Amino acid sequence: MLGLAAKIDDAAQAIRQAWSTRPRVGLILGTGLGGLAAQIQQEAVIHYGNIPHFPTSTVESHKGQLVCGTLSGVPIVAMEGRFHFYEGYSMQQVTFPVRVMKAMGIDTLIVTNAAGGMNPQYELADLMIIEDHINLMGDNPLRGVNDDNLGPRFPDMCEPYDHQLIEIAKASALKLGIVAHKGVFIAVAGPNLETRAEYRMLRGMGADVVGMSTVPEVIVAKHASLRVLGFSIVTDMCLPDALEPADISKILKVAAVGGERLSQLIPHVVAQLK
Repeated sequence: MLGLAAKIDDAAQAIRQAWSTRPRVGLILGTGLGGLAAQIQQEAVIHYGNIPHFPTSTVESHKGQLVCGTLSGVPIVAMEGRFHFYEGYSMQQVTFPVRVMKAMGIDTLIVTNAAGGMNPQYELADLMIIEDHINLMGDNPLRGVNDDNLGPRFPDMCEPYDHQLIEIAKASALKLGIVAHKGVFIAVAGPNLETRAEYRMLRGMGADVVGMSTVPEVIVAKHASLRVLGFSIVTDMCLPDALEPADISKILKVAAVGGERLSQLIPHVVAQLK
């Protein structure tokens, strides 16, 4: 049975056969960000099914392909659709693409997601630059035998999201006239949404938005010594005293509006990474 390092090498080699450029930035696109993928000057598009050891994305709004090319003049590899713990994948499978992008040469990872807003000062389609996170998913992608060639046994998490990149993102949003809060993302396993009592608890723990992804990817990115920048789109308001049943079609429409804003912001940020 192949070990993790061998699987990473297999996948990276397969991608290099279609695209030999060394990327600087890895990008994980969440719900509503297809417009950003369209901005990439595409040099290769590879379906996940054609990459060894990649899982298959089962979320309807995720295309399930790797887009390789340049954005704002920077070589980039973008995941158009991610994998989730709630789909039944292990944490190691969920985070495998981050390992592969690192092996391809990235030094910076940008992660995005759709999230429920618990901060009453936020509004639908607002952006939040992730300043910190809380892991309530009940698992960790680094559990098990550690490969010291991939990263340290006990990676430090005092700065999971790069402060310099956060300031670049904040200044870029201000210049573009885009509302972008700074806040805390909390990750839960899903796939059900939370109860009123759970939203009160999560908000009381210090979280501003809640979602079902991102944190495992960031943990592995830090294990791999990558700089990380994260964004959430507020797609529904999760205020316990004004809670309404979730409407997935409405959430997708709001995600598209927030996605348009993030599609303006991210290229502006990437341009400053040259």
